[in-house]
Amino acid sequence: MLRLTRIAGTHGTQVMKLEGKLLGPWVAEVREACTAGTDSPSQISLDLSALIFVDAAGLRLLRDLMAQGIEVVASSGYVAELLRSG
Repeated sequence: MLRLTRIAGTHGTQVMKLEGKLLGPWVAEVREACTAGTDSPSQISLDLSALIFVDAAGLRLLRDLMAQGIEVVASSGYVAELLRSG
């Protein structure tokens, strides 16, 4: 199960908080939530501090979003290590 929460930030930015497990079936929904209604990916930040599991498809998504300019502002040690490793 995955919970997505959009939190208004400062200066027109938004934080997407992901909680639970980021699995393949949720990838399209997360991608859409991160790109809908924004002019620039830099207006979105990801809070992954409550993400407890990421499968291969979810990891590809996170890396792709980061390559587009979306910043990770918080993450668990588990997710941080996944994003660091090859």
